[in-house]
This record gives sequence, structure tokens and C-alpha cells, in this order.
Amino acid sequence: MDVDEARWRFGAARVARLATADAKGAPHIVPVTFALDADRVYSVLDAKPKRSRRLKRLANIAANPRVAVLADEYVEDWMRLWWVRAEGAARIVADGPELETARELLAAKYEQYRGATRLIGPAIVVMVERWTGWRARERERT
Repeated sequence: MDVDEARWRFGAARVARLATADAKGAPHIVPVTFALDADRVYSVLDAKPKRSRRLKRLANIAANPRVAVLADEYVEDWMRLWWVRAEGAARIVADGPELETARELLAAKYEQYRGATRLIGPAIVVMVERWTGWRARERERT
């Protein structure tokens, strides 16, 4: 799978998994909603209930900015399987124009963010340095 196809499949996915690691290398993975803009992946903390606002993913990124974000499609027809991984450096954006850009991109992608579920920030911004992916067979882009 070439980079353009990987980017296209990743951007069209509805959910991804964000993998971080703490300063000692202990892994942590969570599902995230996201928006893609070229080689930047944006995810913003939303108002859905959480156990705490002190999220492990944010602490991990502060300690170790190296992350991976994985999007995939699983269906019973295994000839239609695919996955794409975006690897890079993440940072936390708590305010300013880049946070607003992230919120706008997510609201454009997810109807839920145009309604009652607000994006309260901060944003995780991943600068993708490497795209990798796999698919079971050729298929037309839709």
C-alpha cells in the first residue's frame, strides 16, 4: 500500500487507536475520534464522561512524545481487511488557533461534535513521520 492510499484509508476511518508509552516504556492504548489534515492527526478531548480529566494518554505524551495511531477495517470477508498505522511525534495543544482548527476539523467529520457533545480540549496533534499499511487485496476507492 502506498502512502497516498494509506493516508486516504486512514482519513476515511471513523475511529482509530492511539498508542502511547510512559517514560519507562509501559504501553497504553485507547480508541479515539480524530481528523486528518495532510500529515497531521488531530484528536480533541470531548465532554463524554471519563474517570478523570488527568488522562494517561496526555501524561504519556508529555513524558514520551513518540506515538502510533492505528485505523483498520475488520469484516467477516477477510479479503476486505486493511490497516494503516501513522507513527510520529505528538504534542498537546491547550489553546490558540491550532486547537480551534482541530475542533473545526472534528466537528466537520463527526456530527456528534456539532451537537451536545462538546470538544473541550486540549488537542493531541500527531505529526506523522511514517505511514505503513496493509490490505488483503486491491479494491476501488469509494
